[in-house]
Amino acid sequence: MPRHAGITLGVASLVGTTVGFLVLWKYLKNRRKQLFAAGDHRDTVTDDIESDTNKQLIIKHVKEPLKTESAGISVVEKILVANVETVSNTDEWENVWSLLKKDTDVYPVLGMDCEWVSVDGKANPVSLLQMSSYSGFCALVRLPQMSRNGHVLPKTLLNLLADNGVLKVGVGCWEDSSKLLNDYGLSVKGIVDIRYLAMRHRRDIFQNTLSLKSLSETILSFPLDKSFQLRCSNWDADEFTKDQVLYAARDAQVSVALFLHLLGFFSTDSTCPWESLLGKCQGLVDVPFKIKGNGISNGEVSRSSRQRKERAGDQLTQNTQGNDPRRNKRKPLGVGYSARKSPLYDNCFLHAPDGQPLCTCDRKKAQWYLDKGIGDLVSTAPFIVKLRFEPSGRPESSGDYYLTVKENICVVCGKRESYIRKNIVPHEYRRHFPVQMKDHNSHDVLLLCTSCHAVSNYYDSHLKQQLAEQFNAPIGCEEGMRLLEDPAHRQLRAWRPGYSMRPTHRMG
Repeated sequence: MPRHAGITLGVASLVGTTVGFLVLWKYLKNRRKQLFAAGDHRDTVTDDIESDTNKQLIIKHVKEPLKTESAGISVVEKILVANVETVSNTDEWENVWSLLKKDTDVYPVLGMDCEWVSVDGKANPVSLLQMSSYSGFCALVRLPQMSRNGHVLPKTLLNLLADNGVLKVGVGCWEDSSKLLNDYGLSVKGIVDIRYLAMRHRRDIFQNTLSLKSLSETILSFPLDKSFQLRCSNWDADEFTKDQVLYAARDAQVSVALFLHLLGFFSTDSTCPWESLLGKCQGLVDVPFKIKGNGISNGEVSRSSRQRKERAGDQLTQNTQGNDPRRNKRKPLGVGYSARKSPLYDNCFLHAPDGQPLCTCDRKKAQWYLDKGIGDLVSTAPFIVKLRFEPSGRPESSGDYYLTVKENICVVCGKRESYIRKNIVPHEYRRHFPVQMKDHNSHDVLLLCTSCHAVSNYYDSHLKQQLAEQFNAPIGCEEGMRLLEDPAHRQLRAWRPGYSMRPTHRMG
């Protein structure tokens, strides 16, 4: 065989062998990818905690962002197909609450949205509150059914909404929280409008594509059904249709999926823990959504320009949370309130003739019994006066409220200085109570620091206005008159001490 023919044959054999190995390697690589993809598809977002041994491993797994884009897409899909539960009573809520708490203990975030019905252009109270955890589990809470016949909403629900450590995320969630406050007196804290996150962390998102539908399509590549028939369907119906349930759940699920995506939770190179990712929300918590320049969203707003918000009235937000004193950066919280110069509680004791403790009181009252000769001083530390007559009533137990020693601290934040008496029942209401309800009781008086007092008065004013509009309740105290007085009149009266709001023909 010629030499060049042998070389050619050797080279051909070597090339053939190499190509064969390449084909086999590529086949094995593709097969391995298919197996991993199938395994990823079978995985759930969180594993059940079956023993203390694997508990730390599971927490470590869910506390770190997912590492691959394909895994991110998989998680989004799992969020959107997760279980949905409708809640109409307290028992159903308790079952749902245990699942929500399990998820919020891992990632303290809930996608939130609300639905309601408008009649003749006037918005009815919120019909449905939707909340979705990071796993996609969604609770559809029917507030009218839960509060029917005077039933009180579960404390766990109230605490969840008021917990600013659990973020409530969505598009227009500030307006939703304002309506919840207006309709049910529910305080919602920890609000983050994901439109802010979209504008901060996605430069390619423009202001004219900031509705939930547009964000979902642009960021998650998931279309939302926002048809008029579903948006304006009967959310007060006895039973929801499957389309209504899906529509309501999708809004909350997409909201939490967008939040996690915008925080980089599904990023391929993100290795930051949850706490570090939350730094991207700095300055955005409990802030109403506004676009600089005109003060409102000038683009496409959620729910097709939020027609329902317009029907509810743009003034709602301004009159409720918009005037929250905690938002006033120019005037520190509590400024303008005159704090007590002496403690409210002296914790002196009155005893019955047989030595049974009756109640605590201030030093002035205890001294009055001594000055009148109807009591004897037992000790000075603590200051105890034993009565010389049989009292009209005695405590029913040793744990009676009137026997407890009361600290001179704010009952809200625990601050030990700059506090004021807070009358739980306003004076303009108390004056209309029956005589037996206006007895000399003290359990409707508490201590609040000046800051908490300012916040309390804000919510009081809102509730008083509601009661005045709905039931013609009086707003007759000086504080109420200041709230209702026209700002121009108030300013003029400040300039002219003798000025009063008299009819024009009488002013001169």
